[in-house]
Amino acid sequence: MTTADFPAVSVHEPIGPALPLVCDSPHSGERYPDDFGASATLAQLRQGEDTHVDALWSAAPALGATLVAANFPRVYIDPNRTLQDLDPELLAEPWPEPLDPGEKTRLGKGLIWRRMDKATPIYDRKLTLAQVRHRIQAYYEPYHAALAKAIRHVEERFGAVWHLNLHSMPNDAYERLGRHSEHPLADFVLGDRDGTTCEPEFIALIETALRDKGYTVARNDPYKGVQLIAQIGQPALNRHSLQVEIRRPLYMDEATRERNAGFDLLRADLSHVLEQVAAFVRVRAQAIASTK
Repeated sequence: MTTADFPAVSVHEPIGPALPLVCDSPHSGERYPDDFGASATLAQLRQGEDTHVDALWSAAPALGATLVAANFPRVYIDPNRTLQDLDPELLAEPWPEPLDPGEKTRLGKGLIWRRMDKATPIYDRKLTLAQVRHRIQAYYEPYHAALAKAIRHVEERFGAVWHLNLHSMPNDAYERLGRHSEHPLADFVLGDRDGTTCEPEFIALIETALRDKGYTVARNDPYKGVQLIAQIGQPALNRHSLQVEIRRPLYMDEATRERNAGFDLLRADLSHVLEQVAAFVRVRAQAIASTK
């Protein structure tokens, strides 16, 4: 049994009366495993983190939600990618199962990142199958198991789940994605894979709450959501999943990863948004319970 250098995931259980609300932050991990062996510098690697995102949403447990957060960095292995989204160029040996790398994987940012940008490779070597399997078994699978357990627990209790998949995005997101935009990047991007992963009222509630705080909000531009909301979100089965991206300069210095003067205000605003989400979920859950 392969073991991690530290707990792969932190699970913050509800402090108040529990609600069928689960929040997860798969990319805010800041602890780097000893076997990483990157040739890129730590400062370069940290540009891949959604640093402090779990702290921004830290009010969730007090409002009855479960908050799940990765402790390992996404550049080591990304829990928001499928196991088939592996870059064959990264491997010293052929992978024994079929692979299905996506477009971002071809850019070097798949299940295991190969480069930070065009000029910054992460490794000066290829990874062995044993090294990749260790990352999957010691870090990726425990994260997925913890999130799946949280989802299953509230589903069994309430017959429904509302899920927020929490991220942050670089200020030059369009450029990094190789896309031209006629408008600036919004403060928040809400992704529901073009209306397929949650009920319309859920995304509308959060969009309105953020706009009322003075933030700009976009839907599915430039991020629609990836694996986690795709596998969790099934509105017809009362499984509602939404990705939330925050523009990083709102709360931190992108170069140093330090919290900036806007952090406390943003955290307070998101706590108020979470209060509205909790009230919405409570009403929805009561309505479902009344039909049983």
